[in-house]
Amino acid sequence: MIKDILKDLLKNSYSPYSKYQVACVIKAKDGKLFYGVNVENKSSKDGLCAEQVAISSAVSSGYKRSDLDSIYIMGLGEKIIVPCFLCRQLLNEFFDRETIIYCYNNDKEEKQFKIKDLCPYDFNNDFLNDGKNI
Repeated sequence: MIKDILKDLLKNSYSPYSKYQVACVIKAKDGKLFYGVNVENKSSKDGLCAEQVAISSAVSSGYKRSDLDSIYIMGLGEKIIVPCFLCRQLLNEFFDRETIIYCYNNDKEEKQFKIKDLCPYDFNNDFLNDGKNI
């Protein structure tokens, strides 16, 4: 079911520059689903990843880190997509490090990763300790 939702969401991607569509679904513990697609613009540094859009949707709906359960990502290509490094840090912020990320290609082939495996050295509160760890 979620694979079909992701496949459907790909067509909503705004990716006129890269031509690479990405879709994301976040499932909350209460079963509610939040959707995201990548949104590009001419200044590529200011584009939004699908994960960022889905997490923002959950947060703006009043959901918190403790409310979120799982994350699913699909890319348009033949290769199975994984989150970019900026999104890996964001996933660390909003999910437990043991959370499984379900990653798919356009043919719905799947790989699963734990957040801690994709981002073993996250930027965490240890670095924000009054600058003492710098």
